[in-house]
Amino acid sequence: MESKRIKESEIVLSQLMQPEHANNLGNIHGGVLMKLMDEAGGMCATRHARAPAVTVAVDSLTFLEPVHIGDLVTFAARLTYVGRTSMETEVIVEAEEIFTGKRRITNRAYIVYVALSGEGHPVEVPRLTLETDEERERWNQAERRQKDRLDHRI
Repeated sequence: MESKRIKESEIVLSQLMQPEHANNLGNIHGGVLMKLMDEAGGMCATRHARAPAVTVAVDSLTFLEPVHIGDLVTFAARLTYVGRTSMETEVIVEAEEIFTGKRRITNRAYIVYVALSGEGHPVEVPRLTLETDEERERWNQAERRQKDRLDHRI
């Protein structure tokens, strides 16, 4: 199986946050953000595997700042690690105040997916070609997270 560059699988989704996305405090509901983060990460994993990818773990989901109605929110997903059938994506969420242009990172998560065959069985995924020191460092950090996940499996 051929190796692929991280850039080949990157996904960026954007969505304007509307009143129906808000919680009772007037901020965007965390579940809405989590769903969109999972969609971005899942599309990144699917693009890499060229097969359906299902979520198996959400790791280190962090809410740094609230997102507000009217913010244009961008969900950027990239692969950080691949195993035989699994893939870890990093999803970074950035909210932009559309009238001022002020941007801030509001969320970050590492989400793990497994690629599936048409029959629903795990299938091998392409290796990653690491091109930069930053990509190699993200890989090393992801390997440690993967080891921790495997060590703490139920």
